[in-house]
Amino acid sequence: MARWLPLILASFLFGFVALGQGSQLYDSPAETRAALRAALQEREQAEARSQRFEQEAQQAGDAAERAAREAAALAARIQVAEAGIAAAEARIELIEGERALLREELGQEQQPLVKLTAALQQFTRRPLVLSVLRPGEVRDVVYLRAVMSSTVPAVEARTVDLRGRISRGRQLQQEAEEAASMLRVEETSLAERRSELAAVETRERLAAQQAEGGASREAERALALAEEARDLDSLVGELDRAAELRQRLAALPGPVLRPADGEVAPASADAALAEIPSERLTAPSPYILPVSGRAVTGFGAPVDAGLSQGLVLAPIGGAQVVAPADGRVAFAGPYRGYGEIVIIEHGGGWTSLVTGLARSNVRVGEELLGGAPIGTAGEGRPTVGVELRQGGEAVNPLEFTG
Repeated sequence: MARWLPLILASFLFGFVALGQGSQLYDSPAETRAALRAALQEREQAEARSQRFEQEAQQAGDAAERAAREAAALAARIQVAEAGIAAAEARIELIEGERALLREELGQEQQPLVKLTAALQQFTRRPLVLSVLRPGEVRDVVYLRAVMSSTVPAVEARTVDLRGRISRGRQLQQEAEEAASMLRVEETSLAERRSELAAVETRERLAAQQAEGGASREAERALALAEEARDLDSLVGELDRAAELRQRLAALPGPVLRPADGEVAPASADAALAEIPSERLTAPSPYILPVSGRAVTGFGAPVDAGLSQGLVLAPIGGAQVVAPADGRVAFAGPYRGYGEIVIIEHGGGWTSLVTGLARSNVRVGEELLGGAPIGTAGEGRPTVGVELRQGGEAVNPLEFTG
């Protein structure tokens, strides 16, 4: 008994000092477990996107197309690492929560256990001393030894659960160290992928500068429209109308010859434009969320301005932000309290609005792949918003994500 009880106490004291508990990211263990599952799912999806883009890049014949897919593959690799970091943080928080509960339970049992240890140690040593000073009382020694032989098994049986929790504490400490090691690996991978993407973006930016023409004029018109718009809704509405008009103009037939005498004149351009239906296609697919992170505001949730028209996500600091689906950049730049925003036209009346970027790296008029990098989130604990609209009406993006 004198051997194993002090060892239990030593394990208790040693096992819970190695790793301190950091600041809490989630409100409850259930929320933490949900975040862990979501991060693992996002990691798997980003890995699949990365492999798909890498295969497409190898098969691309055009250099620009190949570069675009390589950039999208790198952005997906960044999101793999970001989701891995989020998963590691959630694991650490779950472990620390269980360790805190275990510390509390063991703390409540520590005091009586210490008293029991001291009493038993004194109980076992006293007969030996008495046997030397008072050798006549050998009968007492035999009696005390008999009592101890029956007491120790009873104490051992009653402390099975306690010893099991202490063993679980040591296991949790090992799991926390493994999760911290995985976190460091993911952070190193993230830094490497960001450097690779920065190099690719620099090359693309130099090539784009050489090819710029009317794009700069369109960007100036978009900026002027942003200054005139009353709010973000009116800006998106004006851009939607401009996109619809542009698509319908593109569908007009080419120029026709002047009719000969007696022939019926062709309809005017305005009439032809009116005859072209403003069709609404199905939602862009596949549709992905622009960042990896937990949702802090859901679609339709109460907010200061009424009900949320999209999602607000909380990624890690400096997270990679990507295009939710294929489309054309209608606006990119700062806008009145929303940080840098990017508005993407998907065709058929569908538009995505991404807000809260610290930096955007796309240009108005640029054609994007779904998953292509469009910018980064801020440092610390940023939030990024995404809205999906169809004909100006907000719809829940989660209805179309895989």
